[in-house]
Amino acid sequence: MAIGIGRRQFISAIGGAAVAWPLAARTQQPGKVPRIGILGAASASGFANRVAEFRAALRDLGYVEGTNIIIEFRWAAGNYARLPELAAELIRSNVDLIVTHGTPGSLAAKQATATLPIVIASIGDPVAVGLVASVAKPGGNVTGESFFSPEMQAKKIELLKEMMPHLMRVAVISNPDNSATTGAEFRAMEIAAKSLKVELQQFPVRGPNEFEDAFEKMAQGHVEAVEITDDGNILANSGAIAALATKWRLLSIGGEELVRAGGVISYGVDMPAMWRQAAVLVDKILKGAKPADLPIEQATRFTTIVNLKAAKAIGITIPTSTLLRADEVIE
Repeated sequence: MAIGIGRRQFISAIGGAAVAWPLAARTQQPGKVPRIGILGAASASGFANRVAEFRAALRDLGYVEGTNIIIEFRWAAGNYARLPELAAELIRSNVDLIVTHGTPGSLAAKQATATLPIVIASIGDPVAVGLVASVAKPGGNVTGESFFSPEMQAKKIELLKEMMPHLMRVAVISNPDNSATTGAEFRAMEIAAKSLKVELQQFPVRGPNEFEDAFEKMAQGHVEAVEITDDGNILANSGAIAALATKWRLLSIGGEELVRAGGVISYGVDMPAMWRQAAVLVDKILKGAKPADLPIEQATRFTTIVNLKAAKAIGITIPTSTLLRADEVIE
């Protein structure tokens, strides 16, 4: 996946001087094995493929776990209230750097330390939520990988309408514990939906135990399609969501995890590739680079995947125009 400085630049309303980074204290000394802390908002199983890519990228850079690098993991398993506690645990374990993902994990890490380097493997908009001063010059102790989450979610509404021209009502699954991100996403979706004469119905869920009830309410609301927002815990449970969408015969759209688990279509960035690039940033910092000087890298390549088997299961015929645009078609 191509990663670059991006198509637009965010300027933060927050001010203040950047937190000084004690470079000499963090430059790796001979014989010292660096320790990386991974702060996960979801579950280890749900993010296994992304972590595997991160580890593979570290190996490609010459790191061998247990020999010249140590990785500590802390997973909140969807309970975002635990993230501050887990971030503090990592700091107490003397990690040299924290890798995290999403807005809840990133905010928890930032609130836990103003000096320890933080690398965000993937986030929608770090400027909008106050994590960095700007994309080009983050300042402080945070850098990482971002993507255009609100715009991406709005594009999914357009894809749904293309596949189902008579579409009138779309359910949106979002996590209320991640409102800093999902709020901006829903506002962008509303603008797209209004132009397409589509009604949005929001269904807040925190985890799998709330999915069944949410889909029953969707049926009562006569929705025809369901869109999954980019929340870590929801994405980690894409299989359960795909199964319920099929059960209720709803056209479903989300990230790659959803379509490979049995959803109909996905549109988004290559998340595992973002985690690989995060490993490159980790390497730079361990070799002495300052997070403040490493621009936030923004995704520039977006892919569409269509699952024909899933479409057939709910009685949907994918238009030729959509199939021609798809980067991959699952038969």
